[in-house]
Amino acid sequence: MRENRVTNKITQAEKTSMDDIKRVAWAACNTFRGLIDPAEYKDYILIMLFLKFISDVWKQQLEDNLRDLKGDEVRVMRRMQRERFVMPEGSTFDELYAARDSDNIGERVDIALEAIENTNKAKLGGVFRNVSFNSATKLGETKDRNRRIKNVLEDFAKLDLRPGHVVEDEAIGEAYIYLIERFASEAGKKAGEFYTPLQVSHVLAKLVAPQPGERICDPACGSGSLLIETAYAVGSKDFALFGQEVNGGTHALAKLNMFLHDIDGARIEWGDTLNNPLLVEADQLAVFDVVVANPPFSLKKWGGTEKTEDGKPKPDKFNRWHRGLPPPSTGDWAFITHMVETAKPKLGRVAVVVPHGVLFRGGAEGKIREEMVRENLLDAVIGLPSNLFQSTSIPVAVLVFDRRREKGGARAGTTDVLFIDASRDFKQAKTQNLLEAAHTAKIIDTFKARRDVEKYARVVPLAEIKESGFNLNIPRFVDTFEVETEIDLMTVQVEIEKLEAELVEVKKRMAGFLRELGADA
Repeated sequence: MRENRVTNKITQAEKTSMDDIKRVAWAACNTFRGLIDPAEYKDYILIMLFLKFISDVWKQQLEDNLRDLKGDEVRVMRRMQRERFVMPEGSTFDELYAARDSDNIGERVDIALEAIENTNKAKLGGVFRNVSFNSATKLGETKDRNRRIKNVLEDFAKLDLRPGHVVEDEAIGEAYIYLIERFASEAGKKAGEFYTPLQVSHVLAKLVAPQPGERICDPACGSGSLLIETAYAVGSKDFALFGQEVNGGTHALAKLNMFLHDIDGARIEWGDTLNNPLLVEADQLAVFDVVVANPPFSLKKWGGTEKTEDGKPKPDKFNRWHRGLPPPSTGDWAFITHMVETAKPKLGRVAVVVPHGVLFRGGAEGKIREEMVRENLLDAVIGLPSNLFQSTSIPVAVLVFDRRREKGGARAGTTDVLFIDASRDFKQAKTQNLLEAAHTAKIIDTFKARRDVEKYARVVPLAEIKESGFNLNIPRFVDTFEVETEIDLMTVQVEIEKLEAELVEVKKRMAGFLRELGADA
């Protein structure tokens, strides 16, 4: 965004803060509460925030250009056509706000969003397709629908999101992440598809340690929060982001998330990664330096059931299942395999959140797991606490794969696997457990140091993993058993007698008080 020239006339106190954005957007949710679920009304709120943002940027640039070009409207409009987002006539937030009392305001908003999409097709194609502000099913009959949309427009009209009028450069993007997190919390189990808790994303990002110039991918990217957190770990804007998401509405949120974080070059595809991977280059799977994901846990009917004419499993176009076809009943190893296959040979790093069953289930999964270990790809297994996610209370693990351990890679000489049991380090909150900064730092420091830590971490030789039958269940390798303190029964008996004597004394005193009050009858 270009800096505008009126910025220095605005005091810091007059600017819009991140808290202002959060407060207004969250208050706007009251319009929808009780009407539709948070998993649905989040789309209306986040799209309205995006519309307000691009409209305010457009307004500011228009004012600046009119001033610079001394009101020459032809030249001004020519210049405006080169802006980051072009706003067609009748589509800006201010124009919709001015029409908020019209009896077809829902239809007007839909028409405006469609016009914005069509005018900016390369960037915004399809991002508004899953939401209709004119939906009687979602927003009620015409009169109620109009009132609700008017309320939302009046709420967001309180925000000034023009460049230079917002306190922090990242305020809008961070407010967007905050809202996604709050929506995930309210949506409960329905949130699993679109959000990875920030502290978990932070751990994954640090484990894979992305470097400047690298390509980063999340093949199950949800709303894009994990992808953005991993990009932040680069420490600069020298990275390329890629993602794919199967849910159309969530895919749209991911694209908007990228724009609000000023990451316009991200390539986010809409489709089923396992059955139709769309991140393809020269008819081959695209490969990346870093691949991260929090894919759906144990996805059933994920695919892989197609047969050839002679009844054999139909081969994958990209030969991803060469270690074995994951079972149709659980898609965990399908996602893991896809991620490893799309990491650059001898260079790529992978971090993936998985349920614990991945570590020890047998059959086809056991064979794939064994092959991954034998190929020296597995670098670490990290157990996290239970109840970290809105979508499930089960404990999860993070698997780290490193293709630099392959023959010819920089870490080919490393053949052991680091096991970390971080399952007991968390803060218990009201509805969820939380990883605090000290907990995540301990995980990351231990991973980097790659050393044994009593009752927490252990570097396990390959031979020992072979002896265990390639069962990676963490308690097999990290002993966290705590010897219970021996109880002195005599001391306990003395304490009980003391307490009983005190109780007798209290009863006597209480009876005396009651007599004084005449209430001893």
